[in-house]
Amino acid sequence: MRRDRRVKILATLGPASSDEAMIRKLHEAGADVFRINMSHTSHDLMRELVARIRAVETAVDRPIGILADLQGPKLRVGKFAEGSVALEIGQSFVLDDDPTPGDATRVHLPHPEILEVVRPGHRLLIDDGRLELQAESADGKRIVTRVVTGTKISDRKGVSLPDSTLLSGALTDKDRADLDAALAEEVDWIALSFIQRPEDLTEARAIVRGRAGILSKIEKPQAVEQLDEIIRLSDAIMVARGDLGVEMPLEDVPGIQKRITRASRRAGKPVIVATQMLESMISAPVPTRAEVSDVSIAVFEGADAVMLSAESAAGSYPVEAVGMMNRIAMKVERDPLYPGIIFAQRPEPEATGADAISLAARQIADTLSISAIVTYTSTGGTGLRTARERPRTPILALSPERSTARRLSLVWGLQCAVTEDAVDLDDVVKRACRVSVEQGYAKVGEKVIVMAGVPLRTPGGTNMLRIATVEG
Repeated sequence: MRRDRRVKILATLGPASSDEAMIRKLHEAGADVFRINMSHTSHDLMRELVARIRAVETAVDRPIGILADLQGPKLRVGKFAEGSVALEIGQSFVLDDDPTPGDATRVHLPHPEILEVVRPGHRLLIDDGRLELQAESADGKRIVTRVVTGTKISDRKGVSLPDSTLLSGALTDKDRADLDAALAEEVDWIALSFIQRPEDLTEARAIVRGRAGILSKIEKPQAVEQLDEIIRLSDAIMVARGDLGVEMPLEDVPGIQKRITRASRRAGKPVIVATQMLESMISAPVPTRAEVSDVSIAVFEGADAVMLSAESAAGSYPVEAVGMMNRIAMKVERDPLYPGIIFAQRPEPEATGADAISLAARQIADTLSISAIVTYTSTGGTGLRTARERPRTPILALSPERSTARRLSLVWGLQCAVTEDAVDLDDVVKRACRVSVEQGYAKVGEKVIVMAGVPLRTPGGTNMLRIATVEG
C-alpha cells in the first residue's frame, strides 16, 4: 500500500480502536505508527494490542511502527476531608508531609521530592493550571503558598512545577515494569514522559540497550532550556503541547513548537507534533477550521509526524479523524508554496560522508529526471540522513532488518520495505530497481538513485551513490 504522503501519522489506540479490524481500518485510512499509552494500558492488553498490530502488518505486507508511551511521574496532592475545598485569591495555603486529610488551609503532598526542591517564588500549578499557587516559604517538610488564581481544589489533583527541577529521574517503578514488558514485545519506540534534563535519559538508555528507539517528550520548561542536549541524546522528539501549555504561557507554545521542530531537523532526529490536533473530532465528524490550520502548520513546518490522541483512542470517529489528518497532509504537500517553505528551512549538511552523499542525492534528483531515491540501510542511519534533506523525490528505504523498517516508519518521506540481505553491491542495485518497480515508484527505463555503505553491513558507513536505470 503505497503512501502518497511524506509526513507520517501516529494514531493512539484505546477503547474505540483496540480490535484488529479497527486497527486495520486506521492503517488503511493513513496511520503509519500506533501509540500505546501505558498510562491506561495493562501489560496483558499491551501484549494483545502488539499482536493485533503485527497481524495487520502481516496482512498488508507493510512495516508498521509501535510506540509505547510511558506514563512518567504523576504528581498529585492528597485527599480532603470533604473531597474538595473553596479557596480565595490571596489567601495562604499549605502543602505538607502530614497525611491527615486536608481542609481550606492545607493539604497533604505525598511527594518528598517536591518538598525538597520548591523554593520561595516557585509556582505550583494544580489541576492543569486551573489553580496557581506561589511558594512564599519552604523548609523541606511544608510549603507555604499564596493563591494567585483559581478558587477550588479537590482530591488527588495533579501538580505541575514549571520553576522547580526534581532531583529524581524520569522513570518510576511503574515505568520500569512497563518498559520491560514493552521491550519483551519488541515495540519499536519508547516515549519518555516529563523529561526535565539530559540525565533523565541515562537510565532508560541503559535498560533499552538499542532494542528500541528512545523518544523524548518535550513538555516541561526545564526540557526546553536544555533542548539541544536532550535532542542529541534522543532518537526522536515529541512536541507534547498539552503539558507544555500548562507549564508555560499558551502564547509561547507556537514559537517553541517551531524551535523544537527545526532543532530536531537540524540534528536529523524525527520530530512529532502532538496533542489536541483534531480535538473536536472526539465527538464531531468534522474538525474546526482552526484545527485544520494547526495540522497544516505542522506539515508546512516539515515535522516528521503528527499525532492523534483521544481522537483515535476514545473518540466517536477514529477512522474519520485519521482520514481527515491524511487528507490535510496530502493537500498541504501538494500546495505550490510547500516546496519553497521546506527548502527555506533546510539545514546545512554536517561534515560527514553520509550527509555529503544525502545532499548529492537530493541535488541530483532535483536536476535529473529521477523516479526514486533508494536507500539501503541496516541500522536506519542512511534513511534518516536522506530524510533530513527533505527531497521532492520519493524515498524508498530498504532494509534486511524488519525492526529497522518498522522504526523508520516514523520518519518523514521514508517508504519502508523489508528485503533479503544483499550479497554484494550489484545485488543492492538490482534489488533497489526491482523493489522500486514493485512498489510503484519507477518503471522500466526510468532512473533511480541508489545509496548504500560499502562494505555492506557497516553501520554509519554510507559512502556510495549510483544512478541506475531500471531494466526489464
